[in-house]
Amino acid sequence: MASLTRRTIMDAFIRLLDERPVNKISVKDIVEDCGINRNTFYYHFSDIPELVEEIVKSEADAIVGAGAGISSLEECVEAAMRHCKEHRRAIWHIYNSANRDIYERYLMDICDHVVVNFIDNALAGRRIPESDRAAIVQGYKCEVFGFVTDWLNRGMTDDIEAVFLRLCVLRKGFTEEMFSRSMADGGF
Repeated sequence: MASLTRRTIMDAFIRLLDERPVNKISVKDIVEDCGINRNTFYYHFSDIPELVEEIVKSEADAIVGAGAGISSLEECVEAAMRHCKEHRRAIWHIYNSANRDIYERYLMDICDHVVVNFIDNALAGRRIPESDRAAIVQGYKCEVFGFVTDWLNRGMTDDIEAVFLRLCVLRKGFTEEMFSRSMADGGF
């Protein structure tokens, strides 16, 4: 029951975030929206920043859980962008609040997870030196993170997914080329 109430509070806050910025939402607004009292809210969350962190973490965990089996950079982009599209305004409001660091930290975790899945699936049992694998993961992770944060900084106005997917088409074969070079240079 407690987890259902917790989820109800989180869902109410997301609905409110879809309408207005974080600093324009009070605990009173949240409890009125979900039909509970203030004590119930404070039983589950100490304050709104903790609620924001729990929501971002919960969404990140769901994205990471859905990211298993990613076999292309295109799928990486789609996984990283899927949650952005569903609650576009809520994300915009969190990103432009005092809680931006929380969002960015979890976004980086999401990018790391989907890229690691992509690289491991793309390697398909081949071995490359761990230092090369780490460098490739770092590069792709930062690239996806950079695309998403740049898009957020520009107001989420363009179709970043289409731009990134076009870049994937232009770079087709690049990942395989890195693997080949690594195996040739790494002695495998």
